[in-house]
Amino acid sequence: MKAAKRWSLGNLRDMASSLPGPRHRAPSRRRARVYIIMALSLIAFFAVIAYMYPHHSKRACYMISSRGCKALADWLPPSLREYSDDEIAARVVISEILSNPPVIRKDSKIAFMFLTPGALPFERLWDRFFQGHEGKFSVYIHASKERPVHYSRYFVNREIRSDEVVWGRISMVDAERRLLANALRDPTNQQFVLLSDSCVPLRSFEYIYNYLMYSNVSYVDWYFYLSFFFPISVYSLHVYDSLLLFSFDDPGQHGSGRHMNHMLPEIQKKDFRKGAQWFTMKRQHAVATMADSLYYSKFRDYCGPGIENNKNCIADEHYLPTFFHMLDPTGISNWTVTQVDWSERKWHPKTYMPEDVTHELLNNLTSTDTVVHVTSVGVGEEIWMPCMWNGIKRPCYLFGRKFHPDTLDKLLDLFSNYTKSVSWQL
Repeated sequence: MKAAKRWSLGNLRDMASSLPGPRHRAPSRRRARVYIIMALSLIAFFAVIAYMYPHHSKRACYMISSRGCKALADWLPPSLREYSDDEIAARVVISEILSNPPVIRKDSKIAFMFLTPGALPFERLWDRFFQGHEGKFSVYIHASKERPVHYSRYFVNREIRSDEVVWGRISMVDAERRLLANALRDPTNQQFVLLSDSCVPLRSFEYIYNYLMYSNVSYVDWYFYLSFFFPISVYSLHVYDSLLLFSFDDPGQHGSGRHMNHMLPEIQKKDFRKGAQWFTMKRQHAVATMADSLYYSKFRDYCGPGIENNKNCIADEHYLPTFFHMLDPTGISNWTVTQVDWSERKWHPKTYMPEDVTHELLNNLTSTDTVVHVTSVGVGEEIWMPCMWNGIKRPCYLFGRKFHPDTLDKLLDLFSNYTKSVSWQL
């Protein structure tokens, strides 16, 4: 028996020595690295939780460091500050508003809100878009300079009381809020779309109605980065990516660099966001916007070109993105359903001229399912993200912007084809 045992052990040693070293040891080394990383990640995670929700006893802190909780405070983000009475009241009211579930009925409508200086050059195109869908939409017009002459029955007598609008000033936000207030007077309006005089529909009415009415978010745009809270090995990246990814703002001169110190403490620089003003939003978000006076007043008083250190704070680009990022970040899409071409990297987007309007262009616009945000850091970093509708990747755009009035005839000729190219499927 002893001889047999010696023989088997010897053979086992011979077999082990004949195996290639790296192939035999690598798996255990990889596993060890993963276990170490997972352990460190868990320790860091619980340390963050312990810091954010401290226990009355500090014994747990000394398990990690002899310096106790002070050591954690040196590298952890600052704890949440105490809100003022006004902030608490504002957040309670808005939270109550947002807790109301959406109401979708047979008579639910979309409010199409046109923000224009005067004429609406694409009224004939919108007339064709609305035909046959009476009872499912409302039209509101804020004409800041002159009352437009109408060619469509859907636009007649739809002007609201308007006031002067100056680009970059709070008057732009005031006009948006004025439109929302008037549209909210109709309880059947459940979706609210802000449009300019250069906007055109890229889809059929039925497609847009279903896309918006059954969406679980509002389409309010804001720019962001994706970054890691702390380094982590590629071996366990797939386990933690959903936990450790946080959003950060554009830190450049056109992003959080526009933040005004006078907005503190209610609006922190880390919460300051930028985005396109052309939104679509659910009724709850529209009501929350109208209920806000605290955060709006900060933008009214301190956001404007050259107010502080020559910073060009543009109210309509920052107010709603910042407001919703702070109070309902998961309730907005972070991209807009209104397409505009910024590829020329100028102060203003590209204007589509008649020679640009082809079936190929419109097909490209309606098939795009990924959006890009360009930061103002250096030459501009591009950040790409898919357009997700209720967790499903969908085409991004329902409307197009910056079409020259001379493109009307070509758009009318192509309208039936490009709006019927894709049918809606829930």
